[in-house]
Amino acid sequence: MQVYKNIWRDEGMLPNTLAIGYVLLTYFGGWALLFVGTWWSLVLGVIAVAHGMTIAAYLLHDCGHNALCKKVEHNTRVGRWMNVITGSHYGTYEDMRYKHMRHHVDNCEPLAFDYRVWLQERPVLYKIVCGLEWCYIPAVELVMHGMLIAAPFVYESKKAQRGRVVRVTLLRFSFFALLVWLAPPVALGYSVAYCLFLTVLRFMDSFQHNYEIFYTLDTADIKPPYKGNREYEEHNTYSNLISARWPWLNLLALNFPYHNAHHTKPNTAWYRLPTFHDSLYGDNCPQQLSMWGQVKSFHQHRVSRVLAEEYGTADVRETVRDGKAVGVNALSFLTAF
Repeated sequence: MQVYKNIWRDEGMLPNTLAIGYVLLTYFGGWALLFVGTWWSLVLGVIAVAHGMTIAAYLLHDCGHNALCKKVEHNTRVGRWMNVITGSHYGTYEDMRYKHMRHHVDNCEPLAFDYRVWLQERPVLYKIVCGLEWCYIPAVELVMHGMLIAAPFVYESKKAQRGRVVRVTLLRFSFFALLVWLAPPVALGYSVAYCLFLTVLRFMDSFQHNYEIFYTLDTADIKPPYKGNREYEEHNTYSNLISARWPWLNLLALNFPYHNAHHTKPNTAWYRLPTFHDSLYGDNCPQQLSMWGQVKSFHQHRVSRVLAEEYGTADVRETVRDGKAVGVNALSFLTAF
């Protein structure tokens, strides 16, 4: 027990054990519910699998900041397994961590692939994507996750990952094809859960920053204009608390909504963020966004957001409050290109 306790940072043994246990329970328990074969088990299974993947993604995020374990190697191990559960392990944990660290250091959204240009060059596909997005299917995110498979065959920097991608793709697609053949409702349930999971992550990402997008992920020698500018970082980062009145509700996203606190001290563990947020802002965080305003904006601009690259010049808090913020897609830390 003492050895296990010494793995975690601070007093993290209990909260991290509970979080990882929750992921395992909801993910594998959700799969079990999908196989029960009743309408209620299908609904519960979809919700459980989706939320299990969501918490796994945010645990992976904390591992990337070495915020869970004392040693880098232990954070890496946990992060890699969370990557498997999220279904994003076509790409490597190390690549995801590198991209996210660039996001923090460069104070921008560093990307390598401009899906907007790619879609505009394919008008038919663009119309299909817009139609799917209108139906609340996260088509842009599916394109980006599809690029995780294509990236080693497109980018020279990821050429060494071709064998890995082929193995992971054959394994996952073969398993899914078997599900479609033997248990179509289960395959449908997982597909819905996966889309729900991507939608939750996208919603949390869409309004947390007003950063510029730079396609410089593969060119680290180019210095973005706001690199290291702490004032710019604070004023262009937003905390989108699910609830300020009932802080425990923010655990639904593993306290990821305390985003200004996270950017102030990125290696603060998820279970310490509410207290740290309170120490910084008390009950008056100037960067806090209206949750209902985000929901309204997310709904109203789901199609126009397909090609959006920025919020615009208006204050994000005002545009979100009025439901006029467009937001940005494809900023997930799970897609490292």
